[in-house]
Order: sequence, then structure tokens, then C-alpha cells
Amino acid sequence: MTNALTLIIGKVIRFMDSFLSDARALAPALGALRHGIHRAPELGGRETQTALTIEQFFAGLGVPTRRVGKTGVTATLRGALPGPLAAFRADMDALPVAEQTCAPFASEAPGVMHACGHDFHMASALGAASLLAARAESLHGGVRFLFEPDEEGDGGAAGLIAAGCLDGVSAVFGAHVSPELPAGTFGFRFGKFYAASNPFTVAVTGKTAHGAEPEKGVDALYAAAETACALKQLQAPLTARFGRTVVTVGTLHSGSACNILAGEASLSGILRTLGPEARRESLLALEQTVRRVAGETGVQYKLCVTDGYPGIVNADAPTRLALAACGELAVPARVLDAPTMMTEDFGLYLDNVPGSFYHIGVGGDAPLHSPQFLPSDSLLPAAAAVSAAILWKFLQEEPSCRPSL
Repeated sequence: MTNALTLIIGKVIRFMDSFLSDARALAPALGALRHGIHRAPELGGRETQTALTIEQFFAGLGVPTRRVGKTGVTATLRGALPGPLAAFRADMDALPVAEQTCAPFASEAPGVMHACGHDFHMASALGAASLLAARAESLHGGVRFLFEPDEEGDGGAAGLIAAGCLDGVSAVFGAHVSPELPAGTFGFRFGKFYAASNPFTVAVTGKTAHGAEPEKGVDALYAAAETACALKQLQAPLTARFGRTVVTVGTLHSGSACNILAGEASLSGILRTLGPEARRESLLALEQTVRRVAGETGVQYKLCVTDGYPGIVNADAPTRLALAACGELAVPARVLDAPTMMTEDFGLYLDNVPGSFYHIGVGGDAPLHSPQFLPSDSLLPAAAAVSAAILWKFLQEEPSCRPSL
């Protein structure tokens, strides 16, 4: 029994090793693909050339694609064996950032750059598709690759979901480059990972008066400033209750002259929370705070809150599986200690099916959204191999989820 188990484990390790070796053989092609995408970045909702590049790549693999909306693309790679359907998301859009990398493949679009690594995400996802397509004869089920437009703007996930792109999907995976992690490592997080976001605005109405006679007016500027301070002071007690919570007031506009009591003011900000309970209770506290300050200062107010991205809460089983796939590949991986207060619309997929989102360590000094941000091409093969191995492992090991495709 022990000898048989040893043989099985050795076979699994050798098979996983083949993902890495084959991905390294693809390195020049993946680099060239990434360079082409990076050189021609497109803002959210305008990714027309990017979409064509993706469609042409899958046509070369013999995998059918579907255009969703103007620029979204899905591709469903089916294996020869029965099994479930998994999904993998890669985002497509660039940012309005003027590149300062001096790379030979730097952006040729003035003021537009892949400063968040979406070019890397797409190239590594296409690499994973290539690795799995080469193994289609022994692949259970299939993989639907989701290439999502406008993640940085209004978010493309909702449109893909509404178009049925998760229909029949048993689990969804995705990844994001992380300069905080050492290059070549991978980071996984169980449970709460990314924050939910709720942008908000507060319009304050008072009564204009001469600055020398404030008793004849109602100071909207003062009320707005008090509101901003009170909202910031919410952060500590909310964090004590729910874990890290961030309340940011980013703008405050009011007044027309130094000797006039302002009759109107407006402020805007964003609330970031971890998990649905924290989001619900923090939104209630925000509304109560605005109402309280308005009552204390005698102004009228209008609070508008937008439901932003829902945050990312990873399911345990897919996260364990993804972490185990890294172990079988023998690539450095770790469980991340803390969530991030950044936000991501991948959480919309997780609201519909279980799954896991993880980080690809790229190191470097430049942060995300910086004009100097440029992950190394040398990291693409491992990223592609890890994505392929996670999908392969899920499809191989979920017999209870194996309706015939």
C-alpha cells in the first residue's frame, strides 16, 4: 500500500512539474504576447484591440470564444473527459497613467498605461489556457476563461454575470499581481481578503448670511467640516468591532468669500469594510452620524451612498485546493496574514459561485497604479503554470461536481 501511494504521489509531482517545464518553454511567446498588449493599452470599455488579440489567440488553440458586450470575451475550453466547469477571470483595461518605465515595449498610447498589471494577468491566463489545451485529452470537464473589461471603472463583472458567463460554473478563480510579495511567490487568503466599497456624497444646506452676523444664518461649511471630522472618528470604533475599517473623506467644497457665511456645502468620500456584516453596520453608523451632526448644526442634508464592489471573501475549500496545487508544483506560497483595504469586483463572481482569488508576487519598488510599475516577464511562466495547475486540480478532484458537459 505504501509503495503504491508513493508511486501515485510521484506521478502527481511529475505531472505538476510538466506544467512548469512547459510554461517555461512558452516563455518567449508569453513575453511577446504581453509586450503587444502592454504596448497598446486601452481604457475601460474601449478594449477593442485587446479583445481581438485574445480572440485570435484562442482561435489558434481551436477554442471557441464569445464576445460579451462591446469588449468582453469568454472562451470555453472543454476537456475530453466528463467533469465540472471551472472559470478563471483576467481583467483587460488599462489606466489613465503616463508610463515612465523606459521599457522597449512601453505604451504607445499617450497618457494610458497598464499600471495595474492587467497585461500580465491576460498573458498568464492565456498561458494557462495553452497549457490546459495541450492536455485536453486527459482534462475533465472544462474551463471558461473570462476576460473582463472596465474593472478599473464601473466594473465589468456584473455585465459578464448578467450575460450568463457563470452558468454551469462550479468554481471561479482569479489572481492579481502584488508588488508587496517577493517575486516568484504566491499569496493566498482564507475568508475576508478585499474590502467592500461604498462611495458616498453629502450635500449640506444651511442659510447664507453676512460673516459679521452669523446668528442670522446657518453655516453649511461648518456643518460639513464637523461631518467630515465625525465620519473620520467612526473609523476606530468600527475597526474595534469588525476588524479594519477605513472611512475616507476625499473632498469638501463650500463658500465663495471669506466674509460670507456659506449656505451650501458638499463632501464626498468612501467607506471600506470587510465582510457583509461590517458593511451593513458601518453604513448604518455612517447615516446616523450624518443625521446627528445635521441636527446639532441646524442644516438640512442629503446623503447618497453608492453600492460599490462587494469585497472578496474566499471560500475555504477552493483556497485550500489552490494552496495545495502550489505545493505540488513546488513553487513558494504562503497564507497571507491580513486582508487588504483595496477593492476588486471579483467579489461579484464569488457572490454567485464559490471560489478563490490569490496574489502573484512580483516584488519591485513601484506600487500598483504607478507610472513605473512593470512586473518582469520572467514571472509569467510560473503564474501561468500555477493558474493551470489550480484549474486542473479542481477539475480532477471534484467528482461530486461532475455533470457531463
